[in-house]
Amino acid sequence: MNQCFRTTLWNNDKFEALLVSGALEAAYGLLLGYAAIRFRVQGNPVVDEIDARLPQTQCAQCGYPGCRPYAEAVADGRADINQCPPGGEATILALADLLDRDPKPLNPANGEEKSSPMVAWIDEDACIGCTLCIQACPVDAILGAQKQMHTVIRQECTGCELCVAPCPVDCIHMLAVDARPETWTWPRPEQTAAEADAR
Repeated sequence: MNQCFRTTLWNNDKFEALLVSGALEAAYGLLLGYAAIRFRVQGNPVVDEIDARLPQTQCAQCGYPGCRPYAEAVADGRADINQCPPGGEATILALADLLDRDPKPLNPANGEEKSSPMVAWIDEDACIGCTLCIQACPVDAILGAQKQMHTVIRQECTGCELCVAPCPVDCIHMLAVDARPETWTWPRPEQTAAEADAR
């Protein structure tokens, strides 16, 4: 009888231990599941870092429809770091530093770096209101309606030049943006020498 009681007690202790262990495992599993959902990283953080260093012109000169797809291609190794003419040398150096790669010159197949930022300007007298420029603008910087004159919202224009080619009456022109404290940069030594020679 004493032996039977001890066996029953031993079995109860084992059963309670299994219950406690199972409850703890379930609680830890729920906690880990919650943490995985709550603190999950969306996408590739390297893509966000690359995208933050691009000029956000959405000009497609890099061969991709915008800066984010280009950033994804660079992160995946499908594109090189030297395909962004609006960003130019500064962007290439920033990407090389971020990705621990050797910098290289801008790929001439993608275009050439502009010496100063540009903005689109529409000759409103010549505009026929075809809306082709509105459809081409990747950042919705052109305001207008069918058969009405159009205009460019200068603060929104990235200078991508995508609106110039579709215009059937050539009324869109790219103008250099006036230097302001937030956009001014030191001229490069070769620029200064070329300007001195021109005088």
